[in-house]
Amino acid sequence: MVEKIDGKFHITTPFTAEDSNKLHAGDSVLITGTIYSARDAAHKVMTETLARGEKLPIDWHNQMVYYLGPTPAKPGDPIGSCGPTTSGRMDAYTPTMLEQGIKGMIGKGSRSKEVVESMKKNGVTYFAAVGGAAALIAKSVKAYEVIAYPELGPEALAKLTVENFPAIVVIDHEGNDFYEIGEAPYRKLKL
Repeated sequence: MVEKIDGKFHITTPFTAEDSNKLHAGDSVLITGTIYSARDAAHKVMTETLARGEKLPIDWHNQMVYYLGPTPAKPGDPIGSCGPTTSGRMDAYTPTMLEQGIKGMIGKGSRSKEVVESMKKNGVTYFAAVGGAAALIAKSVKAYEVIAYPELGPEALAKLTVENFPAIVVIDHEGNDFYEIGEAPYRKLKL
C-alpha cells in the first residue's frame, strides 16, 4: 500500500505493481513491513537454482529486495550498520530475479540499460538508500532473520522487518532515472 502523507510516500509491504505505478523518480519514501536482503553471492545462487529448475527459498512475488551486507549486531540490536551495496553488482542477475515477481529493489548507484528495460517490463521501482547513513538506516530495522544460504555470511538471504525505512525513488516503473534528471540542469552550465 502507498499513501502520501506530509509530502512523503509511506509504503507498507507487500509492494505490488499497482503500488509501483504510484511512484515517480525523485519521490521520498518511508517503507514499513517486510523486505528481504540479498547481495551478489545470494543472487548468483538463486539464479543458478532457477537454471536447474529448482524452487527458490522464498516467493518473491510482490516483495522488495535490499542489496545489503550488514555488520554484526551489538548486543540487544537486531542488526549492525546496514547501508546499501552498489546495485550494479546485481545487474547480471536482476532481469532473472525480476521475472520472479520482485517489485522493488533498494541499493545505491546506477543500473544497466538491461535492468531498466526489465523494470519497465515487470513494473518495478528502484529505490536508493543513502550510502554513508548505515547506522541511521539500522534504526529502522526492527528484526533480522537469515532465511537461506547462511554459509554466505552477511550476503545470506535474510528477512528484515522495517519501520519507516528511508529511501528515494531513483528509477521508476517507466524508466525515469532521477540521477539523470537531477544532473540535467548542471550539464547545461558552462564553467
